[in-house]
Amino acid sequence: MRFERLVIEADENTFSLDFHPRLTVIAGVGRLEREGLISELVGSLTSSRAGVHAEVMADTGNRFAIFRPHGARARVIDIDASSDVSDRFADETGAIDLLSLAGLDERSAKRTLRVTSTDLTTITHHDQIIRRLAAVDASTLWDLAERVRIAQVELDTAAADSGSSPEDAAIAARIEEQHQRFEDAHFRSEKVRKFSFVAGVLAALATIPAALLISQRAAMGSIAVAAVVTAISFLQHRRMVSARNDEAEALAAGGADSYLGFHLQRVNGLLDSEQTRRQLVEAGMEHDSSMAAWFSLAGDTTPEWVSEYRVQIEEATQRMTEVSSITTNPLKVDDDDAAALAHALMERLEVVRTAGPGGESLPLILDDSLRGIDHDLKAPLLELLLYSSNNQQLVFLTEDTDVTDWARVEAITGELSVLEPMAADKSVASDDTS
Repeated sequence: MRFERLVIEADENTFSLDFHPRLTVIAGVGRLEREGLISELVGSLTSSRAGVHAEVMADTGNRFAIFRPHGARARVIDIDASSDVSDRFADETGAIDLLSLAGLDERSAKRTLRVTSTDLTTITHHDQIIRRLAAVDASTLWDLAERVRIAQVELDTAAADSGSSPEDAAIAARIEEQHQRFEDAHFRSEKVRKFSFVAGVLAALATIPAALLISQRAAMGSIAVAAVVTAISFLQHRRMVSARNDEAEALAAGGADSYLGFHLQRVNGLLDSEQTRRQLVEAGMEHDSSMAAWFSLAGDTTPEWVSEYRVQIEEATQRMTEVSSITTNPLKVDDDDAAALAHALMERLEVVRTAGPGGESLPLILDDSLRGIDHDLKAPLLELLLYSSNNQQLVFLTEDTDVTDWARVEAITGELSVLEPMAADKSVASDDTS
């Protein structure tokens, strides 16, 4: 549905606006004026006050005039057929309310059809995640999701074959890891202990001759060497003890008292055989590896969540592609602010595209939506809006001079129109003065 004309009667005055079928920029209007115009636009499609009339065109091409005269019932006229079709659009009370047929009242309709600068910049966490995932290479994302799925299946299968649970694989892997750390620490400790023993004996033997033949200071040097070597040995021993304690904790979590016992008994049904244990541990390690790669790529989202919202992610990817292809100043996909604004605009356009009765499109009303946005970012966003107006009508109310200047230039092509009520009023006032 598209607005063709809005006529407002106020006392003895009549105010008329003609709309472009694609994009109409109403420039030079402040906040209060925008609020009033938006109320009249939305109200013309609902049971608004008398004296507000509208001419609209349906998606089918049929043209209708909605009359709300003072002191008489509202009517809808099929302009092409010159017939009264009010009954088709009347609600239960007989009032003409086109939006009620779509389940919208005036308040919800204004919320749906209107988009402000706050609407564009207020992005939910869900939308941020969708946009971030849409910026990831699609084939890499879905291939990795499939790898995680296969790893999970193999882990579940290996666990079922062993009569245990997938968590047992993590326990077994932790035991193996901690045991290896203990073995490494024990090897280093023994190596340092042997070295420190030899160094300590040599330093002790050298202390007495050094004190007798050289000086007490030279003897103190030998003692210092022995002390340092002993300290190093003590530190390595502490590390070995710490590694042994960590291994003991891992074994306790698996229900074993020692590493030998771990290999001799079943850990929660895990060890039917050495081969089964190895397969389950390998499956667990592959699962952990695939999940680590997943979180590195997709952040703190699970593959299940991403699969659930795959359609939305692919649609967001498509919107990003469209934005890049239709603007002469392409928005960079990795520019979070640019991507967020473009995504929010496209999402609102999609909502109103089927928000009317029977899935009819409705006009999107932009309430100075680009106010406060960086100057360099406005041009590509405006191009995006102009391109989108091929599919549905847009009405842009603004006092932003950047938008007005852009619209004046683009209006030369005939793809949009610019209405400047304030300029017209000033022109009339100037003529009256002269």
